[in-house]
Amino acid sequence: MIELPSSQLAVHARTFPSGAPGPATLAEHVATGGTGRLWADRAVHPRVLAVDCAGHVLLRGDPAALAPGSLDALAGRYIEAPDRFLPVLGASFGPVVPWERLVYVRQEAPVAVPRPPRGATVRRLTPADAPELAALDPDSTWIHASWGGPVGLAASGYGWGAFHKGRLAAVACAYFVGSAYEDIAVVTAPDQRRRQLALACVAGLCADVAARGRGAGWSCSRHNRPSRLLAWNAGFRLVREYTHYATPTRSPRLRAA
Repeated sequence: MIELPSSQLAVHARTFPSGAPGPATLAEHVATGGTGRLWADRAVHPRVLAVDCAGHVLLRGDPAALAPGSLDALAGRYIEAPDRFLPVLGASFGPVVPWERLVYVRQEAPVAVPRPPRGATVRRLTPADAPELAALDPDSTWIHASWGGPVGLAASGYGWGAFHKGRLAAVACAYFVGSAYEDIAVVTAPDQRRRQLALACVAGLCADVAARGRGAGWSCSRHNRPSRLLAWNAGFRLVREYTHYATPTRSPRLRAA
């Protein structure tokens, strides 16, 4: 696979889903200026295309056009692709791990959101909050990956934070921004959980999403019970399921080299 300018996504818009919650928001996010990469089997009249952002990939086209090893650039990703790609994924990476995913859409008002605890403030993020985002626990730094890092998310206008005694305790953001839906992601500092700070951030963010004229979506693993519970409490309801596949960080061919 070779990399093409992400601006070419507009030419290939029909290749990827659009206007729907869940994976469709990834391609639209990259197409409208979000951080991401576009891959193709060839530069002119490509037969296979992959859009890649924050470790997530949408793969479309004709898998028969792919040569062995041509998917090496997609190692260490979560790949959503039609079933016809499974043989070529297996040939490229060996066993790939299926992850069942759930897609929710906000359809109801959230449960009563309590007032922030003493010393806590919930508000929209600003560019000045980039250092706080950068200081998040290493397990939480994925939250700004789709915006190219803490500076990008802080300046995007698509994030909300809960600050407790001056420290960033929870973040909710539009992880992928699509034409009709924004896919929301949330993290909470380990020592700040069970205080409903994330729910307060989501409530503020969802008000922004509605003001922008879009729906709010939520995607998570079937096995992520805390995320599912938070989504439910925030008024999200299940609309569909899909599977993506985790690839190893290096293909067997590269590991043997």
